[in-house]
Amino acid sequence: MKIAILFDGASALAKSPDLLILGTVEAIERSLAAEGNHVVRIPVLMDGRWIERVRRGKFDLAFNVCEGIDGIATLEPPVVGVLELFGVPYTGSSSYTTSLCLRKHVVNALLERGGLPIPRWTTVRRGGALTSVGFPTICKPAAEDASVGVEQRSVARTMRALTARVDAMLELWDEVLVQRYVDGREINVAILGDTVLPISEIDFAAMPRGMWRIVTYQSKWAVGSEEDVGATPRCPADLPPKLAAEVRRVALAAWKLVGGEGYGRIDMRIDGAGQPWILEVNANPDIAPDAGLARMASVAGIEYPALVRTMCELGLERGREEISIEDGWAMAQRLSGVAEASTRSASAFDLFGGEASPETGQAVGDH
Repeated sequence: MKIAILFDGASALAKSPDLLILGTVEAIERSLAAEGNHVVRIPVLMDGRWIERVRRGKFDLAFNVCEGIDGIATLEPPVVGVLELFGVPYTGSSSYTTSLCLRKHVVNALLERGGLPIPRWTTVRRGGALTSVGFPTICKPAAEDASVGVEQRSVARTMRALTARVDAMLELWDEVLVQRYVDGREINVAILGDTVLPISEIDFAAMPRGMWRIVTYQSKWAVGSEEDVGATPRCPADLPPKLAAEVRRVALAAWKLVGGEGYGRIDMRIDGAGQPWILEVNANPDIAPDAGLARMASVAGIEYPALVRTMCELGLERGREEISIEDGWAMAQRLSGVAEASTRSASAFDLFGGEASPETGQAVGDH
């Protein structure tokens, strides 16, 4: 197969390159090439030239590891949208799901409406009023990932401290999520296809005294720092069978509600009463060989090359299931009460060609 690997080239190929991105791309490329695939790297840059490469490439599959452009997370969904526009099968979730999960307040509302456990929360925009959800409280950017904007000062015990933190964040971000802090165990639940992988836990035993037991930006990216050492993943998590079953149920329900496909990760906290609470649904988690999802897959007996292959198979399987534009339009017409005879004449291809009106099915002139 001819497979394109899409990644944030603006970050990976910068003067100070993001070596973590390059390392992930190289690991995926090795796995794919070892099975005889023709692999093409496509760095996603702000100039948009990569779009033409995708359009002309005649790729059987795009392996998408692009978590944004130049580190801007909100530009992640449009990358998936380009693949959808050109009909290129791809790994991971749709542009809709990716966009939804990036907006923490929106996905919180959806999951809460679906009856899933979400810690009490609110959002505040510039010039808006800040309301309390109880203390301690943690605040973070409403539309970022990778723990950007999260540090020890993100947790506040008083309204005064919370107000100061939110005001500082609103100088950079338009909207801030304010959420009740759940004191308890933190777990990560990875999903591959329809399967929940072994549950992982963040071990905060080595976190220095006086620090909040949270996964900050420093924890994830400042290797060797106090917060990195103090937030160590352990897999599998030591959970009672009944609690583990409930965690898996909640994770799968959340994944289904957001329309997740391929692979993803749900982060939770378990309070002192044994109640799991959803913190975040990540539709495009880090899939580096030493990252959480790969670690959980390994515990399940799925080594990295097999994990990469499975992600590809899931993407191709979805591509085969998708209905064509013409058939989809015909089905929509039938379900709208349009007679079968006129459905054919009002197909999407005829419509776009300027040959038929969707209202009447009659020929119309070019415009």
